[in-house]
Amino acid sequence: MPMTLCELAQALGAELVGGDPAASVLGISGLDNVAPGFVAYVENDRRQVEGDEGQALALIAPLSMQPGGKPLLRVANPRLSFARALSLFQPRRHLPPGLHPTAVVGQGVSFGEGGSSGADAVAAGISIGAYCVIGDGCAIAWGAEIHPLASLGREVTIGAESVIYSNAAIYDRVTIGERVIVDGGSIIGGEGFGFAKDGEVHVRIPHVGTVIIEDDVEIGSNVTIDRATTGATVIGQGTKIDNLVHIAHNVKVGRNCLLAGQVGISGSVTIGDNVVMAGQAGARDHVAVGNDVQAGARAAIISDVPAGAIIWGDPARPHREQLRIDAATSRLPQLLRTVRELERRVKELEEKLGGSEQS
Repeated sequence: MPMTLCELAQALGAELVGGDPAASVLGISGLDNVAPGFVAYVENDRRQVEGDEGQALALIAPLSMQPGGKPLLRVANPRLSFARALSLFQPRRHLPPGLHPTAVVGQGVSFGEGGSSGADAVAAGISIGAYCVIGDGCAIAWGAEIHPLASLGREVTIGAESVIYSNAAIYDRVTIGERVIVDGGSIIGGEGFGFAKDGEVHVRIPHVGTVIIEDDVEIGSNVTIDRATTGATVIGQGTKIDNLVHIAHNVKVGRNCLLAGQVGISGSVTIGDNVVMAGQAGARDHVAVGNDVQAGARAAIISDVPAGAIIWGDPARPHREQLRIDAATSRLPQLLRTVRELERRVKELEEKLGGSEQS
């Protein structure tokens, strides 16, 4: 959308320092791909020189940054303002409201406030894309979008303004809250991995529970969240899940957590609020992870973790302890050389002492 520098500052609640307030802003970018007329994002004072020497019209910058070669839009949180500015210039595209003629809709489906027809979907701002499958008894709230080739099982609930992207599958009786995003290829509510042994045969344990995704959760591509054996697998409000994450049956994930790519969480794990798990971190079954825990990349959680801990390694340990272990491990080659040299010298001494005793 066309916008002047002054209008952008007002939209971001920024202090405009220098420059022509009426200058037209063509777009928003980072410092690595800035073009003339674009406003660039500078996270800290260390990159101001790079920003001043580039082609940017102005810089979104922290409050501490002093005027230099470019006009500044000074804000308390530059990264957050950058995100909001991008949304202003490139808002998400919505499907047009309505029911695509190729969609397959089951019996007793509710669109908005009890509607059941394509006209009701339009009135409620609901979008059902091409070749979608909507199972019997689903309830889809106003403003929701189900993109082409997505499927909903029976009695699925989709909250207001939630978006289910193409090729995602939401299985029977799953509840999706409001403003939830489920990216393509993800499967919510599949069978959990549970078996009982009957002699040499593995007998599947039926998973008759459900999955509850609370409001404002974002789920990346090719994520799998298994339904509970009984009860519910729960993803707490505001949690963000990256691509290729697996969450097993009966897991409880708290509010505002961040789970990076390829995280794996085994069955019946409880994760507190504001937990961060970096790429390929994992947790064994039945452990409890406290609030505000930060688990580094590939951390292997095999026991309960207290609130506020920063952990790393396999098995996961307190971060400082793991750093000491890593430092010691890096010295092992030299230590081995030292041990071999000492062994050689001891052997020489033993040979000399043995020769002296014989003489």
